[in-house]
Amino acid sequence: MRYPFNFRWLTLFFFLSIVLVSALGVVNAQDTISTEGIEFTEMPAATDSVARQADTIQQDADTVIGNTDLPADNESPQTLWQIFFAGFIGGLIAVTMPCIYPMLPLTVSFFTKKAGSRNKAILQSTIYGISIIVIYVALGLLITLIFGADALNALATNGIFNIFFFLLLVVFGISFLGAFEITLPGSLANKLDENSNKGGLAGIFFMAATLVVVSFSCTGPIIGTLLVDAASKGERLGPAVGMFGFSVALALPFAAFAMFPSALKSLPKSGGWLNSVKVVLGFLELAFALKFLSNVDLAYHWDWFDREIFLSLWIAIFFLMGLYLIGKIRFSHDSELPYLTVPRTFLAIIVFAFVAYMVPGLWGAPLKSISAFLPPPATQDFYLSNAGHSATNTITATKEKKYEAIFRRGKIRGLDAWYDYEQALQVSKELKKPILIDFTGWNCVNCRKMEVDVWENPEVFKRLRDNYVLLQLYVDDKTPLEAKEEYKSTFSGKKITNLGAKWSDLQASRFNANSQPFYVLLDSEGNLLKHSNNQIIKPSGADFNISSYIKFLDSGIAAYNNNQ
Repeated sequence: MRYPFNFRWLTLFFFLSIVLVSALGVVNAQDTISTEGIEFTEMPAATDSVARQADTIQQDADTVIGNTDLPADNESPQTLWQIFFAGFIGGLIAVTMPCIYPMLPLTVSFFTKKAGSRNKAILQSTIYGISIIVIYVALGLLITLIFGADALNALATNGIFNIFFFLLLVVFGISFLGAFEITLPGSLANKLDENSNKGGLAGIFFMAATLVVVSFSCTGPIIGTLLVDAASKGERLGPAVGMFGFSVALALPFAAFAMFPSALKSLPKSGGWLNSVKVVLGFLELAFALKFLSNVDLAYHWDWFDREIFLSLWIAIFFLMGLYLIGKIRFSHDSELPYLTVPRTFLAIIVFAFVAYMVPGLWGAPLKSISAFLPPPATQDFYLSNAGHSATNTITATKEKKYEAIFRRGKIRGLDAWYDYEQALQVSKELKKPILIDFTGWNCVNCRKMEVDVWENPEVFKRLRDNYVLLQLYVDDKTPLEAKEEYKSTFSGKKITNLGAKWSDLQASRFNANSQPFYVLLDSEGNLLKHSNNQIIKPSGADFNISSYIKFLDSGIAAYNNNQ
């Protein structure tokens, strides 16, 4: 039995809350942490050496920031295009929802009969489609104007809101599975429907608004998921661009079928398959929600949501999805499945194959195709990758690594990483090796992908292990600083109170960048390494081309050796 569930104004609160973070991909764009308004300043130090190093950092800042050869913080056009296409795909999926798909022939027939002529029908349906686009884009712009891009991006790494998004996506997933429906107030839909009876452009606009409200039970979870995913992009126009892509895909069929109404005959008839699409999306919502829970667990060091637990839940979710596709399990509102269609069979094969692919991950298989979304390998008790990578026992005067206990869950097996800037400089002088700063983050998708897909390559791994002092600085870590280490940034006026903010401050001020991963090559004095022609070796972002990344590492090794 299906239980109606009308949240009314509580639903409006939920909807507006998720769009707070509108601004996951996705993988090809660099993950960013907003650091606008930050400048590195001299920190209160316990020793004179720390103070002197702070001065060195500040002196280098002007030179590096003025270097136009450094990579840009974000590749905005590419990121916005990704947001648009993610929204567009979401809109196409929304068209297949049972709240919208059956309305296609009804709406098109309404325009063709009421208009009286084909040209007029095309005009009215086009206005109808444009009205849908205007409504959704206006929503995206409204969210940006109210909250601003900085606030949206800050929420992307906030623990409370990540937990909220996790719970919200679970609610959306349960809704799609059919436990209840999330709807906007019926009075709002009735009022819009009354206004849709007006003639002219106003009537068509209100018809579009009625569709938006009535279909919210199907489109709301899709929109929410897309906007939450867009939070990692940090783009000011992200919400509007995402809504533009979504609404274009949603409006396109109405205009297209009005131009070619005979094509409606080729559409599959409405039926149980529409609900199957909705249920499959419900499973995907549940799987996607786990990423937000993992983000909080890592950043706040709860240490209970490990890689094998994450994988176990994904395996269970996708296995149940496969059983659903072949008709072995049914929900109360599903139709009987007398036979498997060819598309459904192929989709079931893909899902079961994906489950089989994930199973070895429970015993440490790297699972490179999804490594970017999983917790770091070090969170797993038994991890087979790097089995052929032996660690080098580094002997230095520094007996205890600062912050090592905090970052043990991010440790890469076989690599002797450091987590404090001052200690890395000292070790670099002792070992006579250059420093590779890895500005990374617990929530950074591309950082995990680089570590598994690139760093585990034998040639890359060998260079990182033998030729560099690896310094990993987590810009989103929430570990509080000791009172004596807290300081106020002179650029932003903000008080730096946790470890992640300290390293984010360093990256933004000295290297004019706020994206992760971000790799910087330094000498033992903390200066940027230079080529033989005295040109600075440009820091690198995510580079999944192994030969290119090896060339980057080799250039640093050669530059350091030339200056010895």
